[in-house]
Amino acid sequence: MLVSQLLSTSVLLCTVSTVLAYPGMEMKLAKILSRQDDAAGEGIDEGDSDELLGDLITLQDGQLTRVGLDIKQLLTGGSTPESDDQYINVPALKSAQCKQDTCCVWKYIADDMAKLFRGPSGRCTKWARKAVRLGFHDAAGWSKGTASQGGGADGSLVLNPRELTLAENNGLQDIGQKMKEWYAKWHDKQGFQDITMADLIQMGANVATVVCPLGPRIKSYVGRKDSSVENPLLLPHPSDPADMLIELFENKTIRPHGLVALVGSHTTSQQFFVDTKRAGDPQDSTPGVWDVLFYGQTQGTAPTPKRVFKFDSDVALSKHEKTQQEWQEFAGPGGQKHWNEDYAREYIRLSLLGVNNINTLTECTKVLPPAIRTYKAPDQNNLNTWLNSNSQSALAKSLSDAINEGESILNTIITSLLGRLKSL
Repeated sequence: MLVSQLLSTSVLLCTVSTVLAYPGMEMKLAKILSRQDDAAGEGIDEGDSDELLGDLITLQDGQLTRVGLDIKQLLTGGSTPESDDQYINVPALKSAQCKQDTCCVWKYIADDMAKLFRGPSGRCTKWARKAVRLGFHDAAGWSKGTASQGGGADGSLVLNPRELTLAENNGLQDIGQKMKEWYAKWHDKQGFQDITMADLIQMGANVATVVCPLGPRIKSYVGRKDSSVENPLLLPHPSDPADMLIELFENKTIRPHGLVALVGSHTTSQQFFVDTKRAGDPQDSTPGVWDVLFYGQTQGTAPTPKRVFKFDSDVALSKHEKTQQEWQEFAGPGGQKHWNEDYAREYIRLSLLGVNNINTLTECTKVLPPAIRTYKAPDQNNLNTWLNSNSQSALAKSLSDAINEGESILNTIITSLLGRLKSL
């Protein structure tokens, strides 16, 4: 009987599938025109930010470098936040040519990171998701009200001995340790003294984002300065009401539409600390994939399997009058392109909070891996079966762990079945 049950389970896991549909929502013509204006730098609506940051606040256009001017345009709604610029003919690491190009060593670092962030299934791994979260948490320790105290994207999350011990940063300790290892490898042993922890963290977040299938290839910059001074604790909580979140982010110069774009990074995640009884449950039914399914499933307009876990704060934002329309647009037709562009623009803003030498930064987008425009999970039928169950069995836990590592869960199922059969 046990053999029969095991084989039946295998057949079920290999055949069940769930049809997932995006909600059909029609965008208003006025909104489309507004977005076209924004892309050309000709208009900002009330949900978008156009505030300048750091030294760009005081510098005149004639004083700006090419990078400084482009970032100024990005922050005010112009230019394009994504780039397919590729690094052609990368010099040898220790060559004179490599030393003359600030971005050269970053190509080697980005390739190092990508190996850890990409799983065998093609989905991004727990390391990628943690790298995105680490970038967010390091930069978010800044606000207009606390700017005189410093903070922001300065590497303090890893460099300060206390920050990673805080409950708000649970789950980031191992990626923090990995950043220390990369710092030791490249800054100390390889001798590239210009590499900072602040840049490693933000480059890691951007490498991770584009390694996740469908993720944007965000313009990336290096040249931030490090600080080990503890940042103010200005992070959101998964149970915060929408008004509190909106106010928190507006104090970071991020308006409601930008906030909606940034929380979409939950699309790749599996939660472990909000509800420990459901540790490993994802926040949409395609964990490890950078798609807009999160928006539809959070607001309840797309079929949502049992195991999908929704943060109260996300649900609140999906319904708030200042954020609901943008949320619906990301969930609707054309939402992926719209979201990728908005996320890239807002993450650039986030990654520059507290950075007071923006005009001297170097753009190194060319070091990022290429974007993955299409993706089909090799084990989606099996994944759907797991998503539609509430099982807390050892096998279900093994599947959760496999997804977290970016592995194909079919291999885990086969290994489990063979192990049980062998035990007979």
